[in-house]
Amino acid sequence: MATVLGTAVALSGAVAVLASEGDAAAGEPIAPAAPTLQTLDLAPVAGSSPTGRSFSAPGSLRAESAAGARVVPQRTTGRFALVGATWADPRVVLDGTVEIRTRRAADGAWTGWQALESDEASPAEPGSRDADDARGSTDPLWVGESDGVEARMAADAGRTRPLPPGLRLDLINPGTPGPLTTPAAYAAPARAPRVATPPRPTPELVSRAGWGANEAIVKGTPEYTTDVQVVFVHHTAGTNSYRCSDSAAIIRSIEAYHVKSNHWDDIGYNFLVDKCGTLFEGRKGGVTRPVLGAHTLGFNARSSAIAVLGNYSGRAVPAAVKRVIAQVAAYKLGAYGNTPAGRVGLISSGSDRYAKGSRAMLNRISGHRDTGQTECPGTTLYAQLGSIRSIASAGPADFTLAKVNGATKVGDTLYTRGTLRPFWRTTTPSSLLNRFDVLVDGELTASAPSAHRNELLRLAEGRHILRLRAVALNGRMANLSVPVVVDKTLPEFTSGPSVLLRTGSLNGIVPVRLRWAAADAGGLSGVSLTSPVTATFGAATTAWAGSVPPSTDTTYALKATDRAGNVRSTAVTRTPVVASEALADRSGTWSTLSGDAYLGGEALRSTAANSSLSWSFTGRSASLAVSRTAVSGRVQIFVDGEPAGMIDLRSPQTLNKRAVWTRSWNDSDRHTVKIEVEGTAGRPGIIADGLVYLR
Repeated sequence: MATVLGTAVALSGAVAVLASEGDAAAGEPIAPAAPTLQTLDLAPVAGSSPTGRSFSAPGSLRAESAAGARVVPQRTTGRFALVGATWADPRVVLDGTVEIRTRRAADGAWTGWQALESDEASPAEPGSRDADDARGSTDPLWVGESDGVEARMAADAGRTRPLPPGLRLDLINPGTPGPLTTPAAYAAPARAPRVATPPRPTPELVSRAGWGANEAIVKGTPEYTTDVQVVFVHHTAGTNSYRCSDSAAIIRSIEAYHVKSNHWDDIGYNFLVDKCGTLFEGRKGGVTRPVLGAHTLGFNARSSAIAVLGNYSGRAVPAAVKRVIAQVAAYKLGAYGNTPAGRVGLISSGSDRYAKGSRAMLNRISGHRDTGQTECPGTTLYAQLGSIRSIASAGPADFTLAKVNGATKVGDTLYTRGTLRPFWRTTTPSSLLNRFDVLVDGELTASAPSAHRNELLRLAEGRHILRLRAVALNGRMANLSVPVVVDKTLPEFTSGPSVLLRTGSLNGIVPVRLRWAAADAGGLSGVSLTSPVTATFGAATTAWAGSVPPSTDTTYALKATDRAGNVRSTAVTRTPVVASEALADRSGTWSTLSGDAYLGGEALRSTAANSSLSWSFTGRSASLAVSRTAVSGRVQIFVDGEPAGMIDLRSPQTLNKRAVWTRSWNDSDRHTVKIEVEGTAGRPGIIADGLVYLR
């Protein structure tokens, strides 16, 4: 007897040809189709097939010669892609081996024989709706698009029990999903703190709508348990040679097998992941809540399960698969404060390894085999669970402050005007993080999603402690703190800027000195000169020496910056004037010298003692212009009628157009500078080239 659920096709013992999706007219759009189930009874061997052909099973298993053997003779079927065997009593463990071979729809070639794995009773939780009408089953096997099947079964050696009644093959066609819908965002539990924290990020996954779940076959609403204490890792067995583009179809087939063949409410697993590391939502309602699944006999309550598509009894586990399992475990366990590296004792509801009511000590991340007599999740995947626990239980690694915009760090302290944006980094991937918290003086100020790495802050004036906290999905945290000074007060120029004449060359320029003093209560960062040239100075610098053109208005502009970035600017304009020797009042004997060596082409020379030159001017700084030679003598200087010192003009080398003496005043006023020749013995002569003053 054979039936097809969801199609208008019936199979008898004879060969039947079924319509398939490929029969649509060329160019005709194919409407979305729900997954379908075909069932074929495994009938007792009668010596020949219903088609009149005898089948001799190659290999060690010879179905037709084994006592109590069952077969499905080679036949044409409707299109299918997944095969399993089921029987009536879910409590019965199959004492035998079912092998199948299928015909590929693409080229009509028959595959080799493949075993359907079965090693424990139905994992449906006793007392749940899944268990109400459940059937026993093997693990389903993905075979790809096929249109023919042959099956055989023989009892295991030493079997004394009869084969279970109702034994049949279940053939699943995954169908084609309808247009994808945008899944609703998974809501986090409602909270109303002063600062809203982002919801715990759900792992990036393909939703049920995304993989085309058939919601029409799901029975009732999800059943929930109290929390998640353990995450169980499974593999679906079968083949690893599937294309990742077929993963959605495989999962649709598993859903149909679990619901239509096993008679469960929905797909049994909470999550599934393919070999490429793509995560899929499993049982409905279980991403953010502890939904009761049908995956681990005796321990479905207070647990969640993730199944890896494929067989990992010998194949290496891709790194992407390990990361996704770790992420799901951190997410589900961390929601209830459970560390993925821990252990917990759970009471069994009854399995072939732990009797009902017995206590099992389990790792928080366990394999299916830890609770049942099964090879699942395969030897190689099981061997990786320790590494997966380490990944899932790790705290945020290498959590550091990368930079802070809007602030300057001096020593260990940040200085800011109040608005700043800290940037942080961690080597832990965002998929394993929950969020980042920003606390100011111990109070939560902002909370950023796991993918964010900066936050804009506005702080009140004064001293604060800024703390950044990285929170992993598993609940572990990493913290870093830094003192912050918020300073909104501008620095002050406590004196200056003042411009003074200085000694040096007067060859087309006038040497000047700029002086200032600046201070800031929070700390001065530095001072910069923006005119007549640009220069940057440290906080301790209070002067700059330079040269400017004569007889030209020159602006001296300064900018003081404190550690927080506050800026105070100031400027002053001064004009240097060259008063030639011809403008001086003379007394005594003077002779005129001519040539390019002198300012304006001329200078005055005297060797007579007490000969003098006197200049009157209005200004705030003055310097004497002379030529210096090896035989130059000394001059006495008088300022506003008072002696101001003796200057020796002798120099080992001749220096023309030189400023050799300066005098400055706080304000501009009327002044007189007079020089008087000493008549120095052996070198009485001096050369006067004028007076420079600053107005």
